[in-house]
Order: sequence, then C-alpha cells, then structure tokens
Amino acid sequence: MIDLELDAGLAVITIDRPEARNAISLATMGELEKALDAADGAGALVIRGAGDRAFVSGGDLKELAALRTEDEATAMALRMRAICDRLAAFPAPVIAAVNGHALGGGAEVAVAADIRVAADDIKIGFTQSTLAIMPAWGGAERLAELVGPGRALLLAGTGRVLTAAEAERLGLVDQVLPRATFDEGWRALAHSLTGAPARGIKHVLRRAAGAPLTEAHAEDAARTFARLWVDDEHWAAVERAGAKRAR
Repeated sequence: MIDLELDAGLAVITIDRPEARNAISLATMGELEKALDAADGAGALVIRGAGDRAFVSGGDLKELAALRTEDEATAMALRMRAICDRLAAFPAPVIAAVNGHALGGGAEVAVAADIRVAADDIKIGFTQSTLAIMPAWGGAERLAELVGPGRALLLAGTGRVLTAAEAERLGLVDQVLPRATFDEGWRALAHSLTGAPARGIKHVLRRAAGAPLTEAHAEDAARTFARLWVDDEHWAAVERAGAKRAR
C-alpha cells in the first residue's frame, strides 16, 4: 500500500507494507507510479517507509521469485528503474527519509533522492551481491556518483552494510538525526526546501552534473542484472536467505 500526503506544498509518499518490511512488489510499483503522478507540482517530495524498522527492504522476493526468464527480469528491472529515474528527475527537491534499514533495492530507492536523511539507528547497504545478483534499479551508477566508482564497487560488490554514521562519513547519507526527533526533523527540512529557490538550485545542479544516463545504458544494465537473476546461483542464494529468515 502507498500513502500520499499533501501538506502545504510538500508531498510525502509512504510505502506501507509492514507484512513485507515495505518491500517493493509489482503492485507497489503501480501504486508508486500513480503517487508520483499525483505529486506533480509539489514544492518538495519525501519518500519514506512506514514504521521504524524498514525504509524499503528491497524487492518482494516472495512475489518476484515467479520471474524466471531473462525477459521477465529485465522488464521488472526497467520498470522499477524508471520509477527511480522519475524520483531523480522530479523537478523539485526529493528527500529520502530513511526511517529504517535500507537494504538492496531499498538503498537504490534512497540514492534516487537528492537528499538522504537517516535516523541514527538505521543501516544501509547494497546487499544484492549476497543473493548473487546486482543492483538493477540504477543504484550502482547513482552510488558511484555519491562515493566514487571504487567505493561503489567495494560496497556493492561485497554487500557491506553500513551504519548511519558510516554512511554519513562516506557521503551516502547527508544528515543523521536522533531517532527521538527523526519525524519532526525530516519534515521541517523538507518544508524548508519547498520554495522556488531550492527548485531552481536543483535545476542548475542537474545541468552542471552533465547529461543523464541514456535508455541504451539502462537496457544494458537491466539485461546484465537479468542474466544474474535467472542463474542457478541466485536462486540457491535466495533459498539460503529464506531458510535463514525462517530460523
């Protein structure tokens, strides 16, 4: 379930799937697309997860396990990548309020935002490699823009999970707030960015950063992910992860 709140120029999108730790399913993708349509014109946009355990725990592995061909995996990757691209291209500032752990695809959603504000007790990591796959939603490229290609390869290649403080030191998180004041803090920050100056600054910064990634690059990245997705090593890793969670 996706909730959209409109608050004095601020749009807040909340992924509310407590039964799946706010994981992204195909239905969630459809709801996110509709929420982004409805948020058009907002002075600033926040994306967050419900509760305090998970921001987004990645893709919903129970549902996405039904994708067994490269074409199916590619289509899923491109669809969610397009949603993350829409977040990145949103004309007003986008803030990821990282209220809980952001792992795998959750970290990819977080780096699609302009600014990441995290509670001090969260963890963040590009953990896809532990399932013998790679980031599929543009996260590897965006991670490299934030921390450099070497660190991006180190983090995504090993699946290392960072504390909020470690992520802030690397530039992956922009601001860490105490858990007790987290909700007030991200909301106050987001409201301060709803004015025209911040929108204009984002526009100038995007132009200075160079041309966006092409569709051909996105297709190639999604196909590379899909080949890993259908490989037996990935499914063996998924089974091991499921057995570990069931203990």
